[in-house]
Amino acid sequence: MADCKLDENKVICNCSYSCGKKGMCCECLRSHLSRGEVPACFFPDEVEKTYDRSIDNFIKVYKERGLTR
Repeated sequence: MADCKLDENKVICNCSYSCGKKGMCCECLRSHLSRGEVPACFFPDEVEKTYDRSIDNFIKVYKERGLTR
């Protein structure tokens, strides 16, 4: 198993919520997926700040911005 690059991940993490998973991408992803969400890093910064991490919101944002094929 690959080592977590915690320090590098923290630098690029755009999550504005305070939690113990910042920089631990595998833990963050597992936690959000278990709740039907995706992590902050899947969203543009201004959308991330709304804390709506739902999969529906993810799809909506990317369709609106023309980021789907």
